[in-house]
Amino acid sequence: MKQIIHLDCTLRDGGYYNNWNFENNLINEYLLALEKIKIDYVEIGFRFFDGTRNKGNCAYTSERFLNSLKIPKKVKIGIMVNASDLIEHFFKKKLPIEKNFVKKKKSKISLIRVACHFHEIKDAKKIIKKLKSMGYEIGINLMQISEKNNYEIIQAIKEIKKINPKVLYFADSLGSLDSDKTLKIVKILKKFWKKDIGIHTHDNMQNALRNSLTALNQGVKWIDTTVTGMGRGPGNTKTEIAILEFE
Repeated sequence: MKQIIHLDCTLRDGGYYNNWNFENNLINEYLLALEKIKIDYVEIGFRFFDGTRNKGNCAYTSERFLNSLKIPKKVKIGIMVNASDLIEHFFKKKLPIEKNFVKKKKSKISLIRVACHFHEIKDAKKIIKKLKSMGYEIGINLMQISEKNNYEIIQAIKEIKKINPKVLYFADSLGSLDSDKTLKIVKILKKFWKKDIGIHTHDNMQNALRNSLTALNQGVKWIDTTVTGMGRGPGNTKTEIAILEFE
């Protein structure tokens, strides 16, 4: 477990509870605390393209907002984008991607993770490649993987290889995995994907931590957690428990 890359996504996943409305002072204290416990990446919010008028700063996570924060030097910043949004705006409407993203050298963002349902990968592929060419590290989050069979997972990996992201995550979006199912998924991924793998768990059956540790013990490198487990539905693996396990 010494090679773990630890990503905390409290503000992004926890934002479902308060409409992504976190005050700057709280965020700055949170970032400082995460630096002290050696969190590698902080996924500080989404970048939604529609319906953000009544949502907080972590719903769009603008460059202006990021520049207003006191981001510790040792913490890398990430955001999440839904593949459905990328497809709608930059594939169907053919809007310029520069409307919503600046080049990496002008941004505080290091990592852009794209949340993909299996059927969205092919259409989103070209747009994700464009983000990569702008200098960002790219992560792909395969959603609802518990509902897919081996063939579907393998075909998805073949498409993702054409994007060549930094990390391929699998997300237990429905919180329905147990240790055995997690192990089977990891084995399939490792057979067909030779780069970094990550896991994002939900705690519907109180298996989030157990599934995360199962994956890590099998060579998965990246893990998502949230403070107090704050996240959509029953929440996620708890940051404060995970770091004790790592110690």
